[in-house]
Amino acid sequence: MCSKVLLFSMKPRRTRVRILRLSTRLSSMRRRWDEKGGDEMELKNLRLYMENINIHKENEKLRKKACLLEQERLALLSEFQRRFSRY
Repeated sequence: MCSKVLLFSMKPRRTRVRILRLSTRLSSMRRRWDEKGGDEMELKNLRLYMENINIHKENEKLRKKACLLEQERLALLSEFQRRFSRY
């Protein structure tokens, strides 16, 4: 169960570079927005995209934590069964 989750949650390592570029782009868009009004929809879209990336990163962390907890649960269950199966 846990290994399937890890296989599908692996992402390319280019995300950090992409986020940095998007952050730079967002700040330049804010400057343009202040100077000449900018494109409101493009700015909103970029903000939502960056928020989505952050949600995905947090989701990946939570999946890894859930996987570790599942492994710990199975280990404890196995230990419990080993100790008390004799009785």
